[in-house]
Amino acid sequence: MRSALGAQARDIVALVLWQMIWIVGIGVLFGLAAALSGGRLLSAFLYGISPHDPLTFVAVPIVIVVVAAVACLVPARRASKVDPLTALRAG
Repeated sequence: MRSALGAQARDIVALVLWQMIWIVGIGVLFGLAAALSGGRLLSAFLYGISPHDPLTFVAVPIVIVVVAAVACLVPARRASKVDPLTALRAG
């Protein structure tokens, strides 16, 4: 619909990626909070690392965000190539 209102393809891709950043960011924050609070409970199962290993708490969210961005880029690019007239008729 936004392309029918004059949005450029890069604007549509940016909009989809920005929405992804919000959703994944909230999930990463809740996940980090759960991992920090649950680390003590699981410390008996961790061998060779501490329950609050800084490398893990930095690397895992980065990997999650990169994978989510790549996963969202495909539908975002597809959405940017939809014909505006087709989008208006379908909506």
